[in-house]
Amino acid sequence: MQHLIRLDHDTTRPLYLQLEEQLTELITSGQVPGGTRLPPERQLAEYLGVSRSTVQQSYTLLRERRMIVGQGRQGSIVPEEAVRLKPGMDRLRGFTQEMAELGRVPSTRVLEHRIVTDRSVASLFGLPSTARFLYLVRVRLGDDVPLSRETAWYSLDAAPFLAEADLAGSIYGQLAAEGLIPAHCDQTIEATPPTPSEIEIFGFEDTTPCLLIKRRTYLRDGPMVEYVEGVFRGDTYIYRLRLDS
Repeated sequence: MQHLIRLDHDTTRPLYLQLEEQLTELITSGQVPGGTRLPPERQLAEYLGVSRSTVQQSYTLLRERRMIVGQGRQGSIVPEEAVRLKPGMDRLRGFTQEMAELGRVPSTRVLEHRIVTDRSVASLFGLPSTARFLYLVRVRLGDDVPLSRETAWYSLDAAPFLAEADLAGSIYGQLAAEGLIPAHCDQTIEATPPTPSEIEIFGFEDTTPCLLIKRRTYLRDGPMVEYVEGVFRGDTYIYRLRLDS
């Protein structure tokens, strides 16, 4: 691992921050996988030609962010959950497809589902107040690890068969099977603290920042079919964007 680290001694950026940033990138990219034991502080300091306090400061920051955990005499170890998912945001995809592309096995736990009418939700869809929706609350898991809690509304005007759909399966896949292809979405991402129930679902020991993703999805022929608010665990997800000039 040490040979992957390059510190710049000719910049004003502190060495301990450079080291923390590079270790974070190695962990989140999977180059340093979960279960890896980091080098002892003194050993890494000697290899990099820095003071031991520089490595100590970096390790302290990583522990505060749960990127590494102390294991007594075994030193500092990268926990399995520290290797973050990096889903792309360049195209519309459902959770099931996203997990498959990332090499994880998707699964779902349904918490609530019912057919509802809701005036405020109907206004989001541009539908009359009497419009019916499938209301669905699910926990989405990858390799049996809870990754998100989603609250969603699906228009039964646009997709009436969803009233009898397999709610543990891919909704997007079932839409496509009926010839209803999600074409585009409007999506926002913001930081949010988890609720007590989400802390329990994710197994957090304390409040860990999460990502709140709100999405409006439209079918190829125009109508809005989905509105979803998903809380994604912030210790697992990193979203990356490529911006071309």
